[in-house]
Amino acid sequence: MGGLREVSGLKNNLDLQQYSFINQLCYETALHWYAKYFPYLVVIHTLIFMVCTSFWFKFPGTSSKIEHFISILGKCFDSPWTTRALSEVSGENQKGPTTGRATATVEASAGPGKANEGEKEKVLVEPEKVVTEPPAVTLLDKKEGEQAKALFEKVKKFRVHVEEGDILYTMYIRQTVLKVCKFFAILVYNLVYVEKISFLVACRVETSEVTGYASFCCNHTKAHLFSKLAFCYISFVCVYGITCLYTLYWLFHRPLKEYSFRSVREETGMGDIPDVKNDFAFMLHLIDQYDSLYSKRFAVFLSEVSESRLKQLNLNHEWTPEKLRQKLQRNARGRLELALCMLPGLPDTVFELSEVEALRLEAICDITFPPGLSQLLHLQELSLLHSPARLPFSLQIFLRDRLKVIRVKCEELREVPLWVFGLRGLEELHLEGLFPPELARAATLESLRELKQLKVLSLRSNASKVPASVTDVAGHLQRLSLHNDGARLLALNSLKKLAALRELELVACGLERIPHAIFSLGALQELDLKDNHLRSIEEILSFQHCRKLVTLKLWHNQIAYVPEHVRKLRGLEQLYLSHNKLETLPTQLGLCSGLRLLDISHNGLRSLPPELGLLQSLQHLAVSYNALEALPEELFFCRKLRTLLLGYNHLSQLSPQVGALRALSRLELKGNRLEALPEELGNCVGLKRVGLLVEDTLYEGLPAEVREKMEEE
Repeated sequence: MGGLREVSGLKNNLDLQQYSFINQLCYETALHWYAKYFPYLVVIHTLIFMVCTSFWFKFPGTSSKIEHFISILGKCFDSPWTTRALSEVSGENQKGPTTGRATATVEASAGPGKANEGEKEKVLVEPEKVVTEPPAVTLLDKKEGEQAKALFEKVKKFRVHVEEGDILYTMYIRQTVLKVCKFFAILVYNLVYVEKISFLVACRVETSEVTGYASFCCNHTKAHLFSKLAFCYISFVCVYGITCLYTLYWLFHRPLKEYSFRSVREETGMGDIPDVKNDFAFMLHLIDQYDSLYSKRFAVFLSEVSESRLKQLNLNHEWTPEKLRQKLQRNARGRLELALCMLPGLPDTVFELSEVEALRLEAICDITFPPGLSQLLHLQELSLLHSPARLPFSLQIFLRDRLKVIRVKCEELREVPLWVFGLRGLEELHLEGLFPPELARAATLESLRELKQLKVLSLRSNASKVPASVTDVAGHLQRLSLHNDGARLLALNSLKKLAALRELELVACGLERIPHAIFSLGALQELDLKDNHLRSIEEILSFQHCRKLVTLKLWHNQIAYVPEHVRKLRGLEQLYLSHNKLETLPTQLGLCSGLRLLDISHNGLRSLPPELGLLQSLQHLAVSYNALEALPEELFFCRKLRTLLLGYNHLSQLSPQVGALRALSRLELKGNRLEALPEELGNCVGLKRVGLLVEDTLYEGLPAEVREKMEEE
């Protein structure tokens, strides 16, 4: 400040110190605060704007989402799988050259995620705009496939996490509103006070007694500069404010917490790309302001169809035809079988093995058989174990007459595919699964009327009765197996209609007596009542009505005795009574003259009736795990015996009469109290060392010539 105009008063010559004092006093008291602090206000306001703009890039709750999104977005954009997926669509939907953006095809060697290196505020580099042909479908190697698979998992987790809240959207609105309010405040007070910046400043100070003057006219030396800067500053603030107003309008003129991929779905044909919401949707709207191509390429990793295609591609890479051929084996039926277990899907390469006759799929989710299934011209057997499968209608026609055997295992029987019941050429149907509690009593099964050639039906469930639909195949069903896992089977009357039935299994059905409906099955040849609660088998007499019955399996029950009228079953050839509570056998058992196999192991027998020697057709006798102390000499009259299992009893000696069993090829003696073996064993010409199950010490006690004979090939 400096004095410019003389005023009336005492005339004194002021020295330099007095002028300096007046200058400072006027600056503090007369100069307006706006003109005084204008530079500092500009700095403060600029800092506030900077904080408002970049706060969401620094706040942990929002910056982590932004960083992660940019990272994933860059990797998705650069992924070779994105290029391949869009190229396939391009090949399907476009027939010629098109003009548009290049999708910046990344070479297979390029590493993902390099586009986001640098500042957080900088999003991605703009792709090159060129005129291009539809890009050729690229081939993915194993590493690229695994990287794409990992990207799908990252996108899933990111979506679940980000869609839960809207902190990013809310903070962006708040900081934008704050900037708009700040803009109006700055604009108003600057326009009001900008005129306060003037070159001449009138100043009145009470210093007349010292200086002789009370009024001064001072000048603000930087007023001209500050005035120009103020108008420039207001102009810049106006531009910035208009930008903030436009941002505010953009935020509220449409819902940014929802994002629809409808146009992408229509363009790419991936109809399963889901719409997103909250912060996820907001970030996609933001990236669209830069280039919507990023959202399009990102959407590939939201599509389950795209993910399934990738899984299929990885599967095909991993399971080559050569590798699958190494897994081919002959199953129990002699068919060439391919068994696959716990795979993420079904490799397409399976259908290149045209020699496959049986296909076993276990724990493979959501199988949809492709048209390539029709290449398996020799396929006759299919097993789906916890592997739900969809079959297009054209393939149903293909399998309808070819497939002979099918096995389906699932949690509930209502999950069995309906197309299974339309395979009219089917000969064997094996189903395993539970009825829901509310349906177990009704035990309703799909109609079997279409299965005109069905001969074998196996059902493992918890049914309370035999399903009514079983009678649909009564005219040609030859084998029925019901395994109830301990649930009690109450209603069995429908069995009477199965006139052609030859084999019947009622396993773990909670039966306490032999069902009377069985005695009406005139064609029955084999009956298995394993693992029930049978205590009495007095009804065994009624089996004489089943004149063709040759095999009776009553094992794994609680039977305490065998009734004498077992002698009526003269046509019986095989009788299984193991794992019961028998302590004696009736002498009449020796009258079952047709018996060729008798299994009475795992009981409490202390002796055998001599009448067993009458069983001249007997070839297999199992009495292991009992309490036998001696064997009747008459037993060795059964000259056709080939297998004699005597292990784990209390036998102290073996009769020399065993030498009369010349057809014997397997003899078990382990776990007894024998001190020596009779040398007459050498007369059993069919018995070799591998067929003699006995302690080594006892075997070494045999004469050398006997051992040499047994060890001859």
